[in-house]
Formats: sequence, C-alpha cells, structure tokens
Amino acid sequence: MTDALRVPPHLRRWSLKGARVPGCLLEKPVAAPNPEGLVDVDMIIANGTIESISPASTEPAAIPAFIQPGLVVPAFVDAHTHLDKGHIAPRAPTSGTFAGALEAVPRDREAHWSAPDVETRMRFAIEAAYAYGTRAIRTHLDCKDRQTRISWPVFAALREEWRDRVDLQASPLFPIDLALDAAHLRDVTEMVYEFGHCLGAATFPGPGLQAGLDTLFQLAGDKGWELDFHVDETDDPSVNTLAVIAQTALDHKFNGRILTGHCCTLSLLPEEERKRTIDLVARAGIGIVSLPMCNMYLQDRYPGRTPRWRGITALHELKAAGVPVTIASDNTRDPFYAYGDLDMAEVWRVGTRITQFDHPFGDWAAAVFSTPAEALGLDGAGLLRVGASADFVVFPARSLSEFMARPGMPRSVIRQGQTLTARVPDYSALDHLVGLRP
Repeated sequence: MTDALRVPPHLRRWSLKGARVPGCLLEKPVAAPNPEGLVDVDMIIANGTIESISPASTEPAAIPAFIQPGLVVPAFVDAHTHLDKGHIAPRAPTSGTFAGALEAVPRDREAHWSAPDVETRMRFAIEAAYAYGTRAIRTHLDCKDRQTRISWPVFAALREEWRDRVDLQASPLFPIDLALDAAHLRDVTEMVYEFGHCLGAATFPGPGLQAGLDTLFQLAGDKGWELDFHVDETDDPSVNTLAVIAQTALDHKFNGRILTGHCCTLSLLPEEERKRTIDLVARAGIGIVSLPMCNMYLQDRYPGRTPRWRGITALHELKAAGVPVTIASDNTRDPFYAYGDLDMAEVWRVGTRITQFDHPFGDWAAAVFSTPAEALGLDGAGLLRVGASADFVVFPARSLSEFMARPGMPRSVIRQGQTLTARVPDYSALDHLVGLRP
C-alpha cells in the first residue's frame, strides 16, 4: 500500500488541515455536516495525542501542516472474528456451505491445531489487521475437548505481545448444550477466569437451549462477565433463538454487555414475529453484530442454484428500534469464508453495498467504529476526540462516494501521531505449516 500521508518521525507537533470526517465519529460537533454526513476539520496532533479539532480554516498553520482534503476515520474496531480458524482454507477444502464448513473445520482442528499452528496463524491475522489500521479485535475461540486448553494460553500470550498495539479480546465458542456438561464448562470457565471476561456459545433450537442459556447467564452474572453468542446462522425461518436469548436476559435481569452475532433468520421471520423479537432485543439491551461478507458467501448456497438472499439480519429495523448494530470481519480464508484479510475498510465498503448503508450514509459509519468500540467496552475508542491518542486512518478520498468506489485506494495508518510502517504479511509466512503451502 502506498502511504497517503507520511509524518516525519521527528515531528512531535503538527497539523492536519482540511480533513473530512464522518460527523457521527466526532465526540463533539464541530460544524454542520455535508450531505454525506462529512465534516471538514483541522486537527492538531501533539506528542501522540489529538490536541484540538476545529472547523477547517484557510488560515496558514503556525506549525508544520499537512493539507489533506481526504477522509480521516478513527482506528478500526473489529468486534467479531475467528483468529484460531484463519487461513486454513488451503488444507481444509469445503463445498462453501455452512454444513460443509461444520464438517471441514473439526477435521482440520483435530489434525493440525497444535499451539504452534494456532499461534502462527493468529499472529499472521493480527499483523494484517494492525497494518490495515485496526486497534481492537474480539475473536471467538473454538472450545471443544483438548482445544480449549491449547488455544486460550496462545491467545493470552499474543494479547500480551500486542497489548500496546491491538486490544485483543476473546470469547469461547461451543454448542449451547455443552454448557450442561460439567467437565466442559469447568475447562471453559477456568480459561475465561484466567484469560478473559466474556462467555459465549452457539445457540440452536433443542432441549438444551433454555437450560444452557440459564447456566451461562447465571455464571456471567455471578462473575461480572459479558456474553457473546453465535445466533441463528441459518436460512431456516422457523429458527429464532434470538428471542429466547433476549427473554432470558430480561428474566435474569442481566445488566452486563451482551452481543449476538449473525442473527440471519431475523430477516426471514414473519413481520409480526420480527417486530416482537426486535422489541425484546431492544428491551434486553442486546447489541447485534452482522457479518455481511461471510453470511452473503455462506447462506442460501445450493449447488446449481443462484442465491436469492443476502444472508444478513434486519439491520435497518434493529437500528430504528434503538438497538446498537455493528458489522465485522468474521472468518478469514477458512471453510466458513474462503476470502477476507481482516481489513475493516473492506468490511465497510462491501458491507455498505450488501446492507445498503447509504442514500443517505447518515450515521452508519458508527457501525464500523464507535458502536463496536462501545460494545467491546473500549472507552472512547471509535471516535476522534480531543485528548485521545492520535490513532486514525487517512484515505485520499474527498467523499464517501470516492472511498466506496475504489477498493485499491492507498491509506496511511497513524498511531500515536506517527505514520505506521508495518506492512501486511506475505502469505509465504504460513508455508511452513502443514498443508498451507499452495
């Protein structure tokens, strides 16, 4: 990637003039937004922090200045990923269907997911996300059998290694009925107690659903943990475990943060049931994470048949009801999504097309920045604000139209007021792992 802005390393105080920022991503209003919701601002950066944000001026700056009539956004927050699965696609062939992925991943996990294998692939993914401008990631970690005690210590070591660059969080992933298996739950609970603060599971209809949810809600409430669920990732309109989760949250009077990912069938429910479910979700204070690239790839895939459905949840209806909505990367180069690179600029662009976050753009940018930051408990992240670390990404686009239209657009990642020199890793860095050399 060619840099759009290069700050000399010795420069401790400088000005960025004429930047265009989504107004919804400014902590405090500065000026009236244009029809795309962008505001023209000048920013002063001093000793790695944002010293001031003011309306753009034509007056010459008294300090070194960069004239940048381009798009400036906060560092990205990726609220739903699977770092432990990443980049196994070359050795885990699949049909591209959800059922095929459910078969392919466990085979690969049993054959290859040693600590060194998981660590190498996770680090590769984090390096890519960091180079693209991401400052925080939540990953879901497969917790089945021996894998629980392999992956969590690897995650913890990487979190410590990256703690000054990327805020890493983790949530366990297992079928909800395993919450009723005492030995399994003990393993998961011990790992979360030592290395995390979030519980989660994949929900599906069945006799273990309510009992499993009650167990996790009770445990999370007792420990002060958050909850993060995989929900209704199917095209079966009879499935609606989201409503069960929301009602359980209300019944338990749970006051911690709750995220639910996917929620695909919400958009397929009969209108009245959808409205009732959205009302429950809003009253329960649940946040929704949609994964538009992965679910458009995975859902409604049948051999010889063109897909009829995008696979995404009812984001516009949820947002209108006051529910916090977010989009994120999800899987990267694995059987659940064969592509992707943890580039949140790609998620924003492609997600806008799939979900129609445009005409008007309005405040939808919050779904990529401030809303996921709040959902992950990252105080003040996802916004450009005075006094905060100068962590932002600059694109040479004068409008959101220009940004959305050109996927190959260069960018500059600014961290603590300096141009980031890190680069996306080469895929050859994975060649030494079994089965990953092309």
